[in-house]
Amino acid sequence: MALDMTRLAGPLADVSRAQGLLLGRLADASMALRNQASLAALTEDVVKTSEIEGERMDAASVRSAIARRLGVDIGALAPADGNVEGVVDMVLDATLQCTSSLTRERMFGWHAALFPAGFSGTSRISVAAWRDDSHGPLQVVSGPIGRQNVHFEAPPAQSLDEEMTRFLGWANDDSGEPLLLKSGLAHLWFVTLHPFDDGNGRIARAVGDLLLARADHSPQRFYSVSAQIQRERKEYYAILEHTQKGTLDVTQWLIWFLAAVLRAVEHAHRTLDALFVKTRFWQRWAGTALNERQTTLLNRLLDGFDGKLTSSKWASIAKCSPDTALRDINELVALGILQRSPAGRPQHVLRIARSRQGCVMPAGCPA
Repeated sequence: MALDMTRLAGPLADVSRAQGLLLGRLADASMALRNQASLAALTEDVVKTSEIEGERMDAASVRSAIARRLGVDIGALAPADGNVEGVVDMVLDATLQCTSSLTRERMFGWHAALFPAGFSGTSRISVAAWRDDSHGPLQVVSGPIGRQNVHFEAPPAQSLDEEMTRFLGWANDDSGEPLLLKSGLAHLWFVTLHPFDDGNGRIARAVGDLLLARADHSPQRFYSVSAQIQRERKEYYAILEHTQKGTLDVTQWLIWFLAAVLRAVEHAHRTLDALFVKTRFWQRWAGTALNERQTTLLNRLLDGFDGKLTSSKWASIAKCSPDTALRDINELVALGILQRSPAGRPQHVLRIARSRQGCVMPAGCPA
């Protein structure tokens, strides 16, 4: 394996600077806001690491499962979902226990959590064990049967025990690389070994997150590289295939990986902006008596409502009659919390402005 540190020095410094700025902003935030920021990042991480593999998860169920484990109060919790619990267990173990050694038993535990029934879709797979290639070499393919394009063929199964021993030893030792680079290298190395029948991508991202948590010197996560990979999955698969089919030089892969981490951190800054908006909004209206429907819908608006809010949408979301919805809305309009659009529809009253510090916040909220 070869890498060019002169080409990586600039991107590495950019990411380190962005991480420092994010952690600096959070250092002055309340514990409640830090918890909400971490909950948002972890929820996005679990949802998106599964979405990359074509598995859709309900964000509310994921958020509730994480909140239960972290002891974060988010009000009413969504019912537990067996498909969600295993991924949440893996992601939280990787990050909260980031200082603990990576072992094959830990890897097997993550794999068992992902596939508790021993099936991937309708296919039975080996769980908590390295793959055995009993059905032929493991390949990543696309396209119709008979005209498939082989993107990648994993190393032979008989070498896995030795290769994983090497990988785990390197991951646990101080091997000299900056931890940011080590995270990218571990992701690439693990997904290239492809040691399991299925779940390799999710576990590779969990390993990368563990090393990023070590780099941040904090088990609390505030940004999601998995979510950034999902947003750029076409480019991700292209650079991965190019690297796996090319020479042993991993410089270009690490340049892409560091750029993805940087964009993930920048996205986290925007999420934090929104959390500050929400916090300041509720500080502004803390003394106002609102019913549960109004509180729920205002939170939906603050979290980013898709489209314009109408009385019929209000009634549908709040599960109330149109008359009750209209009464709720009229009360909020009278209070100055909502205003009607020229067409007569209610819309978010919080006009977005900028504070002196450059942080986005709604007008009417204390600076």
